[in-house]
Amino acid sequence: MAVPAASLATMPAPKVASVEEYFARLGEVERPHLETLRELSLAGAAETGVEEALKFNTPAYVKPTMVWMLQCFKNHCSIRFPVPFFADYRDEAAAAGYDAIEGALKIRWDQEVPEELVAKLIKARIEDFDAGNTAWSVPGQYAGRKK
Repeated sequence: MAVPAASLATMPAPKVASVEEYFARLGEVERPHLETLRELSLAGAAETGVEEALKFNTPAYVKPTMVWMLQCFKNHCSIRFPVPFFADYRDEAAAAGYDAIEGALKIRWDQEVPEELVAKLIKARIEDFDAGNTAWSVPGQYAGRKK
C-alpha cells in the first residue's frame, strides 16, 4: 500500500547507526554544507573535551551533555544551540543575511556556509557551556507561547 504524499513529510528519517553513516547518506545538495559545518565543529571542539556523537539521529557535539547539534532539512541545514545562548547572536546572523530562528542559524542550500560566524558561535558556545550554562533549555523559556 502506498503512503500518501502528504504523510511523507511527517515521517521520521531512517535511523542511522553512527555519525559516519549519517554523513554517508547525505545527498549531493546537502553534503557540502553539512560537511563544512562538521569540519568547523570538529576544529572548534579540538582540545576542549567536546566530542562528536549521534543524538536524536543527527550529529551532536557533547561534553558530556549536548553543546550544539547539526540538522538537515529539505530546503536548508542549521546549526542549533540552546535558545537562551543563541538569542544574543540572532541580530548578527540576520545582518549577515541568514535566518536566525529559535536557537538556530538556518543556512539555505543556495547560501554559502558563513564559516567565520559559525566558528565564532562554536567558540562562544563552548565558553558559555564551560561557564556553567549546560542546560539545553531553561524553565519558562516558552512562557506565554505554545510549545
